Amino acid sequence: MRTRLPLLNGVAAATVQLPQGAWPTVLDCLAERFPAIARERWADRMARGRVLDAHGQALLPAAAYKAGMRVHYYREVPAEIPIPFAESVLHADEHLVVADKPHFLPVTPAGEYVRETLLTRLRQRLRNPDLVPLHRIDRGTAGVVLFSAQAGSRARYQALFRERQIAKRYEAIAPALSGLRFPLVRSTRIVRGEPFVRSQETAGLANSETRIEAEPTGNELWRYTLQPVTGKKHQLRVHMAALGAPILNDDFYPAMIERARDDFSQPLQLLARSVSFRDPLTGGVREFHSRFELSHDPMRQPSRLA
Repeated sequence: MRTRLPLLNGVAAATVQLPQGAWPTVLDCLAERFPAIARERWADRMARGRVLDAHGQALLPAAAYKAGMRVHYYREVPAEIPIPFAESVLHADEHLVVADKPHFLPVTPAGEYVRETLLTRLRQRLRNPDLVPLHRIDRGTAGVVLFSAQAGSRARYQALFRERQIAKRYEAIAPALSGLRFPLVRSTRIVRGEPFVRSQETAGLANSETRIEAEPTGNELWRYTLQPVTGKKHQLRVHMAALGAPILNDDFYPAMIERARDDFSQPLQLLARSVSFRDPLTGGVREFHSRFELSHDPMRQPSRLA
């Protein structure tokens, strides 16, 4: 039976199994296997009890290396930039939590974001270390995200996504496409692009599909309703850019735009407006709607934390 480790400021411990090698210590192995983290930082984490063995006991910098041993560690980002926008909880019961995510807030810890993520905030707020996201939306996208609140019913909710039993509706602000007839279906092949953080359309058998509706106006920007059938990375952003209408303030498509990490001035105008499904436990239909709103003003910011 594996040791259950506590959260640290809402952050769960990551786990690595040490590979075969000739390292004298665990520290030597970690420093070589994860070069993005300086050896001094690994040593400091170990000295502060942030690196543990399989039984949850602290591993000191001199701890001997052993191939195959399980090591748990708490991820840290020095000087992590606060995300000054607030999430809200739309629904919470013993099985399911539904959150309304603001722009700029990642769903899960990765890279330069650990504490400033929706998952970490919710685990702290609800005091539930068992929360697990049932799906993802981009850091730049706002809107509805579903979480499993306990392991016992998790597989039944996950099956809804795997079997495409979740109806998802997004809204976007993008340039007018007056030459096209709506509604239309965009069905293409999406693969990893260059650099790897981007996706791109390519020739071949389609693996993505989005239904698109438009609300024409007399302005150069229209409001679109996007209903993804599949869930490829950046699918909605790729499809809109390929049609000639990149979503307003998209800094990935059609070209990457470098912004400062603390520049929150131009939120991506893409919103996960609603999700609906038949609950696998009760059989009833459930529907949840975001309270955020998009703006045609390219410089309008979302509401900040008080």
